[in-house]
Amino acid sequence: MDKRIFPLALGALGIGTTEFVIMGLLPDVAKSLNISIPQAGHLISSYAFGVVVGAPVLIAYAAKFPPKKILAFLMIAFVIFNALSALVNDYYTMMVVRFFSGLPHGAFFGVGTVVATRLAKPGKQAQSIAMMFTGLTLANLAMVPFVTWLGHQLSWRYAFGVVSVLGLLTLISLKFLLPYMDSLRTTTLRDELEFFKSAKAWHIIAITGIGFGGLFAWFSYITPLMTNVSRFETDFIAYIMVLAGAGMVVGNFLGGIMADKMRPALAAAILLSAMILALIGVFFFSENQSVSLVLTFVCGALSMAVGTPVNIIMLRSAKNSEMMAAAFMQAAFNVGNSLGAFFGGLPLEFGLSYNYPSLVGAGLAGIGLLLCIAFIRKYKPVI
Repeated sequence: MDKRIFPLALGALGIGTTEFVIMGLLPDVAKSLNISIPQAGHLISSYAFGVVVGAPVLIAYAAKFPPKKILAFLMIAFVIFNALSALVNDYYTMMVVRFFSGLPHGAFFGVGTVVATRLAKPGKQAQSIAMMFTGLTLANLAMVPFVTWLGHQLSWRYAFGVVSVLGLLTLISLKFLLPYMDSLRTTTLRDELEFFKSAKAWHIIAITGIGFGGLFAWFSYITPLMTNVSRFETDFIAYIMVLAGAGMVVGNFLGGIMADKMRPALAAAILLSAMILALIGVFFFSENQSVSLVLTFVCGALSMAVGTPVNIIMLRSAKNSEMMAAAFMQAAFNVGNSLGAFFGGLPLEFGLSYNYPSLVGAGLAGIGLLLCIAFIRKYKPVI
């Protein structure tokens, strides 16, 4: 890895860890704050809502500054609010803190994506972006399982403490490894936002937000699913998270290969179809431990595989708004995060089993697939 990209990858590691770790610690957080597991799921939605708000707003304001300053400011906010997440004892205060923890997320990736392309050698832009997102895949493969285990053994609060340390390390690496660059804004804010007045932009965002929500309906409640339906011991959850993370690593490559080999919109439609089948499989077969583990790997792979084609669709469509487009896509993915956690929790509020969120997820993925098919028919000559 180019050492100049390392701070971006390290920041992605921290962001990926704080986004996903609470899903493995949901029962612990619920018990500590004296709330139900569906209520604890609202903390996932609160973080996601912070990403949705922060991504376009912070990019719109901060893009006029040098990227090194922007990224440092975002990491300072990241450290402060994740440290507070480790200290809060009240549910409603925690909701607020998780919202503010999510604000830097999308903006960091929006700025980081453009920085990575600017630092890349000619013809290596995609590889440079992939290097930054290596941190996100490593978060799910190694860091999330580690802090999940740590949280089970000691306290879930230690997980957010570790995330804060990752943020501090990112700040140090930004200072010493990321070179100074002038402002990345090449057009006016009005010009950047022009694309988002089109129906096409919101069609892409709808595919991402609703379709991706299907997997978050499953992943948000993976711990109670595995302990209550699949009957795994709590101590085994960390290993299950490793399995899901391994699937995400494979899915990251799979999505890239498919998007290179065929039209990205077609690749997205195929992957959403696979997602529907996998989530229905979770609903029917989670009582079988062996099948449940296979489906965990498959769903993890699909969660990352879908992301690459839809990102490419957006970046190709928003020619003069790449940074804002990247920020909006982070917002869209976290709309999916929020929708999945919220709607996936509704069956639980009515006393249904923990395999029902995956059925809700299949429905969300189905809506995403229909939107994707409509997109292909409308924009077939272009994408």
